Amino acid sequence: MPRVLTESDVADFRERLCEAAERLFAEKGPDAVTMRQLASALGVSPMTPYRYFKDKEDILAAVRTNGFTRFAETLEKARDEARGRGKGQAVGEAYVNFAFEHPHTYKLMFDLHQPNDEAYPELIEAGRRAHAQMSAWVTDQVAAGRMAGDPQQIGAMFWAATHGVVVLEMAGKLPAGSAHEMREKMTLALARGLRPGA
Repeated sequence: MPRVLTESDVADFRERLCEAAERLFAEKGPDAVTMRQLASALGVSPMTPYRYFKDKEDILAAVRTNGFTRFAETLEKARDEARGRGKGQAVGEAYVNFAFEHPHTYKLMFDLHQPNDEAYPELIEAGRRAHAQMSAWVTDQVAAGRMAGDPQQIGAMFWAATHGVVVLEMAGKLPAGSAHEMREKMTLALARGLRPGA
């Protein structure tokens, strides 16, 4: 008879399974990973993961939800701790640092389309929170009169530029360290063009 699992037991195993899944999903692609491989990575029986998750899609959604949540928290902290014009710089640096410190997470968050997102409201909310933080600092700048325009559209421009240099460096198309330098230059150039009256 299997032992009764405490909430702590369940949370601990789910976390370990998500960590293993994140690595395997990023290395092989979600379609190539099986529940048996996930179980093997943790040294448990093939049926054990099913005690904690419905299926592989459920695990993938949990991994991506965790990623978006951690990413949002990172950007929120950077924005909260910076002042004035420095908010954009702080958020941009935090973005690039997160991407290179957690490359598997980053790839699963932004380089993957999960066709049934609507089945995972926590994933949708975590993604919304992360995307909101990518333009929240722009809202601050527009409100302070330092930029002019639609904060959501401007935020998308900064995101596209930052994501582009991150992905290019990750793919080896730019030298190591280029993403930080290029993001800063692009941010300054964009910000100059977005000043009121520019």
